[in-house]
Amino acid sequence: MRIAAFWLGMTLLCSSPATAENWAHWRGPIGNGVALDAHPPTEWGPTKNIRWKVELPGRENSSPIVWGDQVFVITAEVVEPAKGEGTLPTMAFKLLCFNRADGKLRWERTAIVAQPHEGSHSTSGFASASPCTDGEFVYAHFGSRGLYCYSLAGELIWKRDFGQMKVLNRFGEGSSPTLAGDKLIVPWDHIGPSALYALNKRTGEILWKQDRDEPTCWATPLIVEHAGRQQIIMNGQKFARSYDLDTGEEQWRCPGQTVRPVTSPVFANGIVYVCSGFQGAYLGAFRLDGKGDIQGTKSVVWERKEDQPDMASPLLVSGRLYLHKKKTALLSCVDAATGNVLFPATRIPGLGDAAVYSSPVAAGGYVYLTATNGTTVVIKDADQLDVVATNTLDEFIGATLAPVDDELFIRGEKHLYCIARAK
Repeated sequence: MRIAAFWLGMTLLCSSPATAENWAHWRGPIGNGVALDAHPPTEWGPTKNIRWKVELPGRENSSPIVWGDQVFVITAEVVEPAKGEGTLPTMAFKLLCFNRADGKLRWERTAIVAQPHEGSHSTSGFASASPCTDGEFVYAHFGSRGLYCYSLAGELIWKRDFGQMKVLNRFGEGSSPTLAGDKLIVPWDHIGPSALYALNKRTGEILWKQDRDEPTCWATPLIVEHAGRQQIIMNGQKFARSYDLDTGEEQWRCPGQTVRPVTSPVFANGIVYVCSGFQGAYLGAFRLDGKGDIQGTKSVVWERKEDQPDMASPLLVSGRLYLHKKKTALLSCVDAATGNVLFPATRIPGLGDAAVYSSPVAAGGYVYLTATNGTTVVIKDADQLDVVATNTLDEFIGATLAPVDDELFIRGEKHLYCIARAK
């Protein structure tokens, strides 16, 4: 009954039947990291189950998205090297569209050519946010270099400049936008005036702006529904918060998160889960009926203060939360209803001591765990840890995988892969 109720709740969240058949956002059709009806391979390698492999310009951790027969990625490619110590190269910020069947480049659009005003983390580039699409438009967010809306044929529809971010420790920008009906929700947390924006997805017009007293945050908003109204859930260093989708008005908040939060929320059965794991650990399970500061109220269902992820967002599937400890291959699993531990933080064989930036995804009864060493371990979606397969690609992987139908799309440091069973 727990699993049936969970899947019913997730299905009701899908905005349309078409959305569930695609991977239109880096965390999937419902934002939990789950492919609702996909059965990709569990095994692959350099000469096994790779349908196609294409070289990518640039060096990014932004994740691929898939709609119909198109695969989209964004990147930043050096067009003019740095001219001296302490300077940055000039970059071409691009959206690329590939043919899903064979990996051929359909079109490439350079949104802007610009020199970044500050550096980025050594393991990433300057285009770390992931695109999103509704099947009519595709949105490429380059942070300080602007937000761009294209048709699926590559026609520029509109663009918007939000100014420049100043990011903690010059770690680089990375929060991704989220679609919600006719709105595009854009987070803008940095060392400066932080805000959350709602834009008209067709015109780029700002519908509302909500100021946020938050420092740098790399999380992506999640859209949920309660009592007939939609809420935007957003992580933050000071508070996890909810905002009304129509007005931007803050609904509730709860403290407890750790510094420089990265992970994005997940949701099922009326409960939203928000966590962070740098210089501390916190995971809160919150009902959506709260008002104001909900700390210590019945709106906080349960809390955990150990073994929480830093970089990789949690995976919520089948009533279970899968959590990487910090940014390591140590994985734990807890019951989403109670917070009880199903299996404790355990090092995943095959991933070793590698860092984990990619968020876990689930498809076909399996969970896919990917580390920066290019290895993906597949485990059963179960209360006990059960390793099914270990697969390695010979390059750094920081992006989240995209499972669609019988395929799995993986963006590595140098290549984009389509994993599918040999015909």
